[in-house]
Amino acid sequence: MHLLHQRGPLHYLPDTQEAYDTVLADVVEQALARITPEGSLEHPDAADDIGDTSLGVTSLLALAWQRGKDPRLPEAVRRSLAFHLGERVHTEDNPGYPNLTIRDSGLPHARYVLAPGAHPIGDWPSTVWALLQAVNVLDLSDGLVDHEQRAVVVELAKGYWRWLTEATFFNPQEAGNQAIGCVVGGLMLARHLPPEEGEGVRERALALYTDRIRAHRVLDRGALLPPEHGGAYDNNYGPISLSFLAQAHRISGEEMFAEDGHALARYIDARLPNGGFDNGGPRYSEQHSGFESVLGLRYFGARIGADLGRYRGDTRWGRHAVGPDGAVDGHFAFMLVWQIQDATRWHRTPSKNPARHQLRAGTVSVAFDQRMTPSLVEAAGTYYLPAAVNRQHGFGPVVDGFLLSRPMGEVRVRDLESDGLSAKLVTKPVVGRDHVLRHVRSLYVTDGTSLWTTVAVERLDGTPYLLAGLPYATDDGDRVRRTAEAAVTSAGPLTLTHPRADGVDHFDARSETTQELAAFALAADPRGYGNPDEGWRHLVASTALEAGPAPGAPQDLHVFAVRYGSPGPLAPTFADTPAGLTIRTEAFTALIGNPAGDDRGEPALELRR
Repeated sequence: MHLLHQRGPLHYLPDTQEAYDTVLADVVEQALARITPEGSLEHPDAADDIGDTSLGVTSLLALAWQRGKDPRLPEAVRRSLAFHLGERVHTEDNPGYPNLTIRDSGLPHARYVLAPGAHPIGDWPSTVWALLQAVNVLDLSDGLVDHEQRAVVVELAKGYWRWLTEATFFNPQEAGNQAIGCVVGGLMLARHLPPEEGEGVRERALALYTDRIRAHRVLDRGALLPPEHGGAYDNNYGPISLSFLAQAHRISGEEMFAEDGHALARYIDARLPNGGFDNGGPRYSEQHSGFESVLGLRYFGARIGADLGRYRGDTRWGRHAVGPDGAVDGHFAFMLVWQIQDATRWHRTPSKNPARHQLRAGTVSVAFDQRMTPSLVEAAGTYYLPAAVNRQHGFGPVVDGFLLSRPMGEVRVRDLESDGLSAKLVTKPVVGRDHVLRHVRSLYVTDGTSLWTTVAVERLDGTPYLLAGLPYATDDGDRVRRTAEAAVTSAGPLTLTHPRADGVDHFDARSETTQELAAFALAADPRGYGNPDEGWRHLVASTALEAGPAPGAPQDLHVFAVRYGSPGPLAPTFADTPAGLTIRTEAFTALIGNPAGDDRGEPALELRR
């Protein structure tokens, strides 16, 4: 089975102006065939996320007219705009909406679901999206909209802004993408207001970003990130936040948006493997955005010199939102407008700067979590997640059912490139159930095709093994396919085990249950509201690669050696010297220093062919 949303890298989509004109031409024909006598451009099957959709298609028609002057479009724009103004603007409170700070304000808002009281919690983001569609229409209205209708749209946008910032709590869902989007709406609206009024809106928008978003960023993997639905990053909404930061910087020139965009972009670059597969997040574990991410990934990828376009989006939404039948839906259409207006092109080569939380070369990559434990390993097109044993998750030595991966002190990291090899040494102090402090030294070496992992730790009692990952998915053309197989070789005995018990908290990679489905089943809240990352942490056991100790290790050490991505024997030799542990394989010789490190406590690392 293929994963539903992990599809092709976004930079596969042509992004020339000619390609965008083709996209807009298709939208125009669909819209002209769909428009109702009342002027609606909504998808006929749309039920939720609907409050901004007709207006979104209107903005795309306005952009198409500005670029091609199709004589059929002015009347369609005026009619569809009249439909939104007459039928999709709500000024009475939505029954049951819980986040009002002023009742019966009379200010306009957009509805997530049209029926009163039906899922009102979505009205705040729907109003953000409607505000953004409206300011895009204002930007594109020259020659299309008469003065009277344009003045009504200005007043509507002002009303949306006031409802979002005065009549309700700001960012009630604690969703960074929604909050930054609201700020962008204020910044864009300010340009259409008289100078004094516009400056007040601009200052309010910047203050909201500084005080209500930036001041509450969450630290993950060394980066401060806008919080997203209760977590630091979500692989659906995180790149959307990056797009909002890009637009905020484009229209305001404020350096703080560039700084925060650079931080988020470098974070995404570090957590993404070469193939662009990603999973994890506080809202959608495996559901990726498509066109909504393009602006941010492209804009900031170029600014930091990284190939962020390798991100696997849901290319069914590669150009714009679509319904189940593939027909255009106007939801989030403002993002397509902005990415067409932005002249940045994809930066297609990897960043050459070493990243603490990633090792990457050729077709091999390792992404590390906050504790410098691998969160994702990629080799030969296969992706490995952290495995689970006895409710503990990660990669690392296991003794008597206890995983030695959680640091009890500072984690040291050394990066090195030599003779066409890239390496990272991670040294962690850990404490087992016996309360004995040990130093786990993990060396990761790649030639761009295979990944060698060598883990050394003070000798353990019992029958220890290395928990070496959960094979989960593999590239299959433009798709990602579930797998339970692995091209992995170990110097010691290697077994691929599967949970013996049934139940959703025992994840068997041979089943058709995806990580996301299992994570939501274990989460405390319903799907779409709960935190699947938090649910996944309740996993008791999983399919796992278990590698026994390598023969020939020094008597006072257990050493585990595993190679990902290529078959054949693996027979390293080891030598304990005053300088540290020497490891010789068929591809390299490495020296990893003693745990005490140098005069600053930093571990030594040497590497050669």
